[in-house]
Amino acid sequence: MKKIVVFGAGNIGRSLVGHLFARAGYEVVFVDAINEIVSLLNAEKRYRIEVKDVHPETIWVESVRAVNGNDIDAVTQEVATADILATAVGVGNLQHIYRNIADGLTRRRRLKKGPIDVIICENVRNASNMLKEGLARLLPKDFPLDSSIGLVETSIGKMVPIVTEKQRREDPLLIYAEAYNKIILDKKGFKNEVPKVEGLEPKDNMSAYVDCKLFVHNLGHAATAYLGYLTDPATVYIWEAIGYDHVGRAVRSAMWESGKALILQYPDEFNHTNIKEQIEDLIRRFNNKALGDTIYRVGRDLLRKLSRNDRLVGALLLTHKHKILAPLTTLSTAAAMFFRAKDEKGKLYPTDRDFAEKIYRRGVDYVVRRVCGLDPVVDKAIVDNIKKAYVDISKAPSNWFSALG
Repeated sequence: MKKIVVFGAGNIGRSLVGHLFARAGYEVVFVDAINEIVSLLNAEKRYRIEVKDVHPETIWVESVRAVNGNDIDAVTQEVATADILATAVGVGNLQHIYRNIADGLTRRRRLKKGPIDVIICENVRNASNMLKEGLARLLPKDFPLDSSIGLVETSIGKMVPIVTEKQRREDPLLIYAEAYNKIILDKKGFKNEVPKVEGLEPKDNMSAYVDCKLFVHNLGHAATAYLGYLTDPATVYIWEAIGYDHVGRAVRSAMWESGKALILQYPDEFNHTNIKEQIEDLIRRFNNKALGDTIYRVGRDLLRKLSRNDRLVGALLLTHKHKILAPLTTLSTAAAMFFRAKDEKGKLYPTDRDFAEKIYRRGVDYVVRRVCGLDPVVDKAIVDNIKKAYVDISKAPSNWFSALG
Protein backbone atom coordinates (compact mmCIF):
# COMPACT_ATOMS: atom_id res chain seq x y z
CA MET A 1 0.00 0.00 0.00
CA LYS A 2 1.30 3.45 -0.91
CA LYS A 3 1.67 6.00 1.85
CA ILE A 4 1.08 9.74 2.00
CA VAL A 5 2.35 11.77 4.94
CA VAL A 6 0.13 14.80 5.55
CA PHE A 7 1.47 17.60 7.73
CA GLY A 8 -1.58 19.05 9.46
CA ALA A 9 -4.62 17.05 10.59
CA GLY A 10 -6.87 20.06 10.46
CA ASN A 11 -9.79 20.99 8.21
CA ILE A 12 -8.15 20.76 4.78
CA GLY A 13 -5.76 17.98 5.79
CA ARG A 14 -8.61 15.70 6.82
CA SER A 15 -11.59 16.86 4.74
CA LEU A 16 -9.73 17.04 1.44
CA VAL A 17 -6.20 15.62 1.24
CA GLY A 18 -6.68 12.69 3.60
CA HIS A 19 -10.09 11.93 2.15
CA LEU A 20 -8.99 11.88 -1.51
CA PHE A 21 -5.85 9.80 -0.94
CA ALA A 22 -7.51 7.31 1.42
CA ARG A 23 -10.28 6.84 -1.13
CA ALA A 24 -7.60 6.10 -3.74
CA GLY A 25 -6.13 3.33 -1.59
CA TYR A 26 -3.29 5.15 0.17
CA GLU A 27 -2.39 4.76 3.82
CA VAL A 28 -2.71 8.27 5.27
CA VAL A 29 -0.30 9.28 8.03
CA PHE A 30 -1.05 12.64 9.62
CA VAL A 31 1.60 14.68 11.41
CA ASP A 32 0.14 17.04 13.99
CA ALA A 33 1.14 18.67 17.27
CA ILE A 34 -2.24 18.34 19.01
CA ASN A 35 -1.91 15.32 21.28
CA GLU A 36 -5.65 14.62 21.47
CA ILE A 37 -6.04 14.48 17.69
CA VAL A 38 -2.97 12.25 17.29
CA SER A 39 -4.14 9.87 20.00
CA LEU A 40 -7.68 9.62 18.66
CA LEU A 41 -6.58 9.03 15.08
CA ASN A 42 -4.32 6.21 16.26
CA ALA A 43 -7.07 4.72 18.43
CA GLU A 44 -9.91 4.98 15.91
CA LYS A 45 -7.96 4.55 12.63
CA ARG A 46 -10.70 6.57 10.94
CA TYR A 47 -12.70 9.80 11.15
CA ARG A 48 -16.03 11.19 9.98
CA ILE A 49 -16.83 13.93 7.46
CA GLU A 50 -20.35 15.33 7.39
CA VAL A 51 -21.02 16.79 3.95
CA LYS A 52 -23.33 19.81 4.31
CA ASP A 53 -24.58 20.54 0.82
CA VAL A 54 -27.49 19.97 -1.55
CA HIS A 55 -27.03 16.23 -1.06
CA PRO A 56 -25.93 15.61 2.57
CA GLU A 57 -23.66 12.66 3.13
CA THR A 58 -21.69 10.97 5.90
CA ILE A 59 -18.21 9.83 4.86
CA TRP A 60 -15.91 7.64 6.94
CA VAL A 61 -12.23 8.00 6.03
CA GLU A 62 -10.39 4.77 6.84
CA SER A 63 -6.77 3.52 6.91
CA VAL A 64 -5.39 6.51 8.79
CA ARG A 65 -2.99 6.97 11.66
CA ALA A 66 -0.95 9.83 13.10
CA VAL A 67 2.45 10.85 14.45
CA ASN A 68 3.13 13.67 16.85
CA GLY A 69 5.06 16.43 15.10
CA ASN A 70 7.30 16.82 18.16
CA ASP A 71 8.59 13.26 17.73
CA ILE A 72 11.30 14.25 15.28
CA ASP A 73 12.74 10.77 14.75
CA ALA A 74 9.33 9.19 14.08
CA VAL A 75 8.31 11.92 11.64
CA THR A 76 11.69 11.73 9.90
CA GLN A 77 11.23 8.00 9.38
CA GLU A 78 7.72 8.50 7.98
CA VAL A 79 9.00 11.10 5.50
CA ALA A 80 11.92 8.88 4.52
CA THR A 81 9.62 5.98 3.66
CA ALA A 82 6.64 7.86 2.19
CA ASP A 83 5.51 7.80 -1.43
CA ILE A 84 4.31 11.40 -1.34
CA LEU A 85 3.96 14.28 1.14
CA ALA A 86 1.43 17.06 1.63
CA THR A 87 1.23 20.13 3.84
CA ALA A 88 -1.97 21.70 5.19
CA VAL A 89 -0.72 23.51 8.27
CA GLY A 90 -1.40 27.14 7.39
CA VAL A 91 1.26 29.37 5.91
CA GLY A 92 2.22 30.75 9.32
CA ASN A 93 3.09 27.25 10.55
CA LEU A 94 5.20 26.12 7.62
CA GLN A 95 8.36 27.13 9.46
CA HIS A 96 7.59 24.52 12.11
CA ILE A 97 7.73 21.59 9.68
CA TYR A 98 10.86 22.48 7.71
CA ARG A 99 13.10 20.53 10.10
CA ASN A 100 10.98 17.38 9.84
CA ILE A 101 10.99 17.45 6.05
CA ALA A 102 14.69 18.34 5.80
CA ASP A 103 15.69 15.50 8.13
CA GLY A 104 13.39 13.16 6.21
CA LEU A 105 15.06 14.08 2.93
CA THR A 106 18.47 13.43 4.45
CA ARG A 107 17.38 10.00 5.68
CA ARG A 108 15.78 9.19 2.32
CA ARG A 109 19.09 9.88 0.62
CA ARG A 110 20.92 7.56 3.02
CA LEU A 111 18.31 4.88 2.24
CA LYS A 112 18.91 5.54 -1.48
CA LYS A 113 15.26 6.41 -2.02
CA GLY A 114 14.28 8.47 -5.03
CA PRO A 115 12.84 11.98 -5.08
CA ILE A 116 9.58 12.71 -3.30
CA ASP A 117 6.87 15.24 -4.11
CA VAL A 118 5.14 17.48 -1.60
CA ILE A 119 1.70 18.88 -2.37
CA ILE A 120 1.62 22.32 -0.71
CA CYS A 121 -1.99 23.02 0.28
CA GLU A 122 -1.49 26.49 1.74
CA ASN A 123 -3.28 28.87 -0.66
CA VAL A 124 -0.42 31.35 -0.84
CA ARG A 125 1.44 32.75 -3.82
CA ASN A 126 4.99 31.45 -4.36
CA ALA A 127 4.50 28.65 -1.83
CA SER A 128 7.14 26.51 -3.54
CA ASN A 129 9.80 29.22 -3.12
CA MET A 130 8.86 29.61 0.52
CA LEU A 131 9.24 25.90 1.21
CA LYS A 132 12.43 25.59 -0.82
CA GLU A 133 14.10 28.47 1.03
CA GLY A 134 13.05 27.05 4.39
CA LEU A 135 14.49 23.63 3.59
CA ALA A 136 17.70 25.02 2.08
CA ARG A 137 18.52 26.81 5.33
CA LEU A 138 18.51 23.48 7.18
CA LEU A 139 20.30 21.26 4.66
CA PRO A 140 24.01 21.10 3.81
CA LYS A 141 24.99 23.45 0.99
CA ASP A 142 25.91 20.53 -1.24
CA PHE A 143 22.60 18.71 -0.68
CA PRO A 144 20.86 18.07 -4.04
CA LEU A 145 17.60 19.70 -2.99
CA ASP A 146 16.30 20.40 -6.49
CA SER A 147 16.53 16.78 -7.53
CA SER A 148 15.33 15.37 -4.19
CA ILE A 149 11.91 16.99 -3.85
CA GLY A 150 9.12 18.16 -6.11
CA LEU A 151 7.43 21.31 -4.79
CA VAL A 152 3.84 21.23 -5.99
CA GLU A 153 1.76 24.37 -5.52
CA THR A 154 -2.01 24.10 -5.29
CA SER A 155 -5.23 26.05 -5.39
CA ILE A 156 -7.59 24.88 -2.65
CA GLY A 157 -11.22 25.94 -3.01
CA LYS A 158 -12.94 23.69 -0.45
CA MET A 159 -14.92 25.51 2.24
CA VAL A 160 -14.79 24.01 5.73
CA PRO A 161 -16.64 25.81 8.54
CA ILE A 162 -15.56 25.96 12.16
CA VAL A 163 -16.86 23.13 14.34
CA THR A 164 -18.43 24.48 17.54
CA GLU A 165 -17.04 23.67 20.98
CA LYS A 166 -20.06 21.46 21.68
CA GLN A 167 -19.59 19.52 18.45
CA ARG A 168 -15.87 19.19 19.10
CA ARG A 169 -16.48 17.78 22.59
CA GLU A 170 -18.87 15.19 21.17
CA ASP A 171 -16.44 14.09 18.45
CA PRO A 172 -13.03 15.81 18.26
CA LEU A 173 -12.36 14.20 14.87
CA LEU A 174 -15.59 15.38 13.24
CA ILE A 175 -15.28 17.57 10.13
CA TYR A 176 -18.09 19.49 8.42
CA ALA A 177 -17.46 20.39 4.78
CA GLU A 178 -19.10 21.18 1.47
CA ALA A 179 -19.23 18.60 -1.31
CA TYR A 180 -16.56 20.33 -3.45
CA ASN A 181 -13.56 17.97 -3.64
CA LYS A 182 -10.89 19.24 -6.02
CA ILE A 183 -7.21 20.07 -5.66
CA ILE A 184 -5.90 22.10 -8.58
CA LEU A 185 -2.15 21.56 -8.62
CA ASP A 186 1.02 22.36 -10.53
CA LYS A 187 1.72 19.62 -13.06
CA LYS A 188 5.24 20.96 -13.59
CA GLY A 189 6.11 20.75 -9.89
CA PHE A 190 6.18 16.94 -9.75
CA LYS A 191 9.41 14.96 -9.90
CA ASN A 192 7.43 11.71 -10.10
CA GLU A 193 4.23 10.92 -11.98
CA VAL A 194 1.10 12.74 -10.86
CA PRO A 195 -0.73 10.34 -8.51
CA LYS A 196 -3.79 8.64 -9.99
CA VAL A 197 -6.13 10.12 -7.41
CA GLU A 198 -9.64 11.27 -8.29
CA GLY A 199 -10.01 14.96 -7.48
CA LEU A 200 -6.47 15.99 -8.43
CA GLU A 201 -6.51 18.39 -11.38
CA PRO A 202 -2.96 19.10 -12.65
CA LYS A 203 -2.44 22.36 -14.58
CA ASP A 204 0.48 23.61 -16.65
CA ASN A 205 0.08 27.30 -15.73
CA MET A 206 -0.32 27.14 -11.98
CA SER A 207 0.20 30.84 -11.37
CA ALA A 208 -3.02 31.56 -13.24
CA TYR A 209 -5.06 29.28 -10.99
CA VAL A 210 -3.46 30.47 -7.76
CA ASP A 211 -4.29 34.05 -8.75
CA CYS A 212 -7.81 33.10 -9.79
CA LYS A 213 -8.46 31.38 -6.45
CA LEU A 214 -7.10 34.35 -4.55
CA PHE A 215 -8.65 37.17 -6.55
CA VAL A 216 -12.03 35.64 -7.37
CA HIS A 217 -12.90 33.03 -4.71
CA ASN A 218 -11.04 34.45 -1.72
CA LEU A 219 -11.83 38.03 -2.72
CA GLY A 220 -15.53 37.29 -3.10
CA HIS A 221 -15.65 35.36 0.16
CA ALA A 222 -13.92 38.15 2.10
CA ALA A 223 -16.08 40.84 0.48
CA THR A 224 -19.17 38.90 1.56
CA ALA A 225 -17.98 38.85 5.17
CA TYR A 226 -16.88 42.49 5.33
CA LEU A 227 -19.85 44.01 3.51
CA GLY A 228 -22.25 41.72 5.38
CA TYR A 229 -20.83 42.91 8.68
CA LEU A 230 -21.18 46.55 7.62
CA THR A 231 -24.78 45.95 6.64
CA ASP A 232 -25.59 44.44 10.03
CA PRO A 233 -22.92 43.65 12.68
CA ALA A 234 -25.29 41.02 14.09
CA THR A 235 -24.86 38.94 10.92
CA VAL A 236 -23.45 35.51 11.75
CA TYR A 237 -23.45 33.38 8.61
CA ILE A 238 -22.06 33.82 5.11
CA TRP A 239 -25.39 32.75 3.62
CA GLU A 240 -27.06 35.58 5.52
CA ALA A 241 -24.53 38.12 4.26
CA ILE A 242 -24.70 37.09 0.60
CA GLY A 243 -28.49 37.14 0.92
CA TYR A 244 -28.55 40.89 1.50
CA ASP A 245 -29.43 42.32 -1.91
CA HIS A 246 -26.70 44.99 -1.95
CA VAL A 247 -24.07 42.52 -0.71
CA GLY A 248 -24.90 39.89 -3.32
CA ARG A 249 -24.71 42.39 -6.16
CA ALA A 250 -21.54 44.02 -4.82
CA VAL A 251 -19.74 40.70 -4.33
CA ARG A 252 -20.57 39.53 -7.83
CA SER A 253 -19.30 42.84 -9.25
CA ALA A 254 -16.10 42.71 -7.18
CA MET A 255 -15.33 39.21 -8.46
CA TRP A 256 -15.91 40.38 -12.01
CA GLU A 257 -13.43 43.23 -11.53
CA SER A 258 -10.71 40.67 -10.87
CA GLY A 259 -12.18 38.29 -13.44
CA LYS A 260 -11.72 40.85 -16.22
CA ALA A 261 -8.12 41.44 -15.15
CA LEU A 262 -7.41 37.70 -15.03
CA ILE A 263 -8.70 37.26 -18.58
CA LEU A 264 -6.20 39.89 -19.72
CA GLN A 265 -3.38 38.51 -17.56
CA TYR A 266 -3.90 34.86 -18.58
CA PRO A 267 -5.74 34.81 -21.93
CA ASP A 268 -4.78 31.18 -22.61
CA GLU A 269 -6.45 30.04 -19.38
CA PHE A 270 -9.44 32.29 -18.79
CA ASN A 271 -12.28 33.76 -20.81
CA HIS A 272 -15.65 35.31 -20.13
CA THR A 273 -17.39 31.93 -20.14
CA ASN A 274 -15.21 30.07 -17.63
CA ILE A 275 -14.89 33.09 -15.32
CA LYS A 276 -18.67 33.49 -15.33
CA GLU A 277 -19.13 29.79 -14.54
CA GLN A 278 -16.77 30.08 -11.62
CA ILE A 279 -18.36 33.24 -10.21
CA GLU A 280 -21.89 31.86 -10.43
CA ASP A 281 -20.79 28.57 -8.83
CA LEU A 282 -19.17 30.50 -5.97
CA ILE A 283 -22.28 32.60 -5.40
CA ARG A 284 -24.25 29.36 -5.17
CA ARG A 285 -21.77 27.89 -2.71
CA PHE A 286 -21.72 31.05 -0.57
CA ASN A 287 -25.52 30.64 -0.32
CA ASN A 288 -25.17 27.13 1.13
CA LYS A 289 -27.17 27.46 4.35
CA ALA A 290 -26.50 23.86 5.39
CA LEU A 291 -22.75 24.49 5.57
CA GLY A 292 -23.21 27.01 8.38
CA ASP A 293 -20.03 28.93 7.51
CA THR A 294 -19.60 32.15 9.50
CA ILE A 295 -18.46 35.63 8.57
CA TYR A 296 -16.11 35.38 11.55
CA ARG A 297 -14.21 32.45 10.03
CA VAL A 298 -14.15 33.91 6.53
CA GLY A 299 -13.22 37.46 7.51
CA ARG A 300 -10.83 36.95 10.43
CA ASP A 301 -7.05 37.52 10.28
CA LEU A 302 -7.10 41.05 8.89
CA LEU A 303 -3.34 41.48 8.97
CA ARG A 304 -2.99 38.69 6.41
CA LYS A 305 -6.09 39.40 4.36
CA LEU A 306 -5.27 43.09 4.02
CA SER A 307 -1.63 42.48 3.10
CA ARG A 308 -0.20 43.54 -0.26
CA ASN A 309 -0.21 40.19 -2.07
CA ASP A 310 -3.41 38.79 -0.61
CA ARG A 311 -7.01 38.73 -1.85
CA LEU A 312 -7.94 42.41 -1.59
CA VAL A 313 -4.89 44.59 -2.20
CA GLY A 314 -3.39 42.01 -4.55
CA ALA A 315 -6.58 42.18 -6.62
CA LEU A 316 -6.40 45.99 -6.66
CA LEU A 317 -2.83 45.85 -7.93
CA LEU A 318 -3.85 43.43 -10.69
CA THR A 319 -6.85 45.47 -11.81
CA HIS A 320 -4.79 48.67 -11.71
CA LYS A 321 -2.13 47.00 -13.89
CA HIS A 322 -4.75 46.29 -16.54
CA LYS A 323 -6.46 49.70 -16.17
CA ILE A 324 -9.70 48.18 -14.90
CA LEU A 325 -11.76 50.24 -12.47
CA ALA A 326 -12.36 48.34 -9.23
CA PRO A 327 -14.76 50.33 -7.01
CA LEU A 328 -16.25 47.25 -5.32
CA THR A 329 -12.87 45.71 -4.50
CA THR A 330 -11.77 49.10 -3.18
CA LEU A 331 -14.92 49.35 -1.07
CA SER A 332 -14.39 45.83 0.30
CA THR A 333 -10.81 46.70 1.24
CA ALA A 334 -11.96 49.76 3.18
CA ALA A 335 -14.79 47.74 4.74
CA ALA A 336 -12.30 45.20 6.09
CA MET A 337 -10.87 47.89 8.38
CA PHE A 338 -14.25 48.07 10.18
CA PHE A 339 -14.63 44.28 10.58
CA ARG A 340 -15.08 43.25 14.23
CA ALA A 341 -16.94 39.93 14.02
CA LYS A 342 -16.47 37.65 17.05
CA ASP A 343 -16.39 33.91 17.62
CA GLU A 344 -18.99 31.87 19.51
CA LYS A 345 -17.40 32.94 22.81
CA GLY A 346 -17.75 36.62 21.92
CA LYS A 347 -14.02 37.12 21.26
CA LEU A 348 -12.15 38.71 18.38
CA TYR A 349 -9.53 36.67 16.57
CA PRO A 350 -6.27 37.44 18.46
CA THR A 351 -4.53 39.35 15.66
CA ASP A 352 -7.78 41.17 14.86
CA ARG A 353 -7.89 42.35 18.46
CA ASP A 354 -4.40 43.74 18.01
CA PHE A 355 -5.50 45.38 14.76
CA ALA A 356 -8.52 47.01 16.43
CA GLU A 357 -6.74 48.12 19.60
CA LYS A 358 -3.34 49.13 18.28
CA ILE A 359 -3.12 49.48 14.49
CA TYR A 360 -6.52 50.84 13.45
CA ARG A 361 -6.30 53.63 16.01
CA ARG A 362 -3.27 55.03 14.21
CA GLY A 363 -5.43 55.96 11.25
CA VAL A 364 -6.18 54.85 7.72
CA ASP A 365 -2.87 56.18 6.35
CA TYR A 366 -0.95 53.97 8.75
CA VAL A 367 -3.10 50.91 7.91
CA VAL A 368 -2.72 51.42 4.17
CA ARG A 369 1.04 51.85 4.45
CA ARG A 370 1.99 49.31 7.13
CA VAL A 371 -0.66 46.60 6.75
CA CYS A 372 -1.61 46.87 3.06
CA GLY A 373 1.99 47.55 2.03
CA LEU A 374 1.01 50.34 -0.34
CA ASP A 375 3.32 53.24 -1.11
CA PRO A 376 1.49 56.60 -1.00
CA VAL A 377 3.50 57.81 -4.00
CA VAL A 378 4.00 54.73 -6.19
CA ASP A 379 0.50 53.37 -5.47
CA LYS A 380 -1.14 56.79 -5.16
CA ALA A 381 -4.26 56.05 -7.22
CA ILE A 382 -5.06 52.88 -5.25
CA VAL A 383 -4.32 54.54 -1.91
CA ASP A 384 -6.49 57.57 -2.68
CA ASN A 385 -9.42 55.38 -3.69
CA ILE A 386 -9.18 53.26 -0.53
CA LYS A 387 -9.02 56.37 1.65
CA LYS A 388 -12.04 57.91 -0.07
CA ALA A 389 -14.04 54.70 0.38
CA TYR A 390 -12.95 54.58 4.03
CA VAL A 391 -14.18 58.14 4.65
CA ASP A 392 -17.49 57.44 2.90
CA ILE A 393 -18.07 54.31 4.98
CA SER A 394 -17.15 56.16 8.18
CA LYS A 395 -20.02 58.57 7.62
CA ALA A 396 -22.67 55.82 7.41
CA PRO A 397 -21.35 52.25 7.89
CA SER A 398 -24.72 50.48 7.56
CA ASN A 399 -25.53 52.51 4.45
CA TRP A 400 -22.22 51.70 2.76
CA PHE A 401 -23.75 51.09 -0.64
CA SER A 402 -24.64 54.76 -0.98
CA ALA A 403 -20.89 55.45 -1.25
CA LEU A 404 -21.05 54.07 -4.79
CA GLY A 405 -23.45 56.80 -5.90
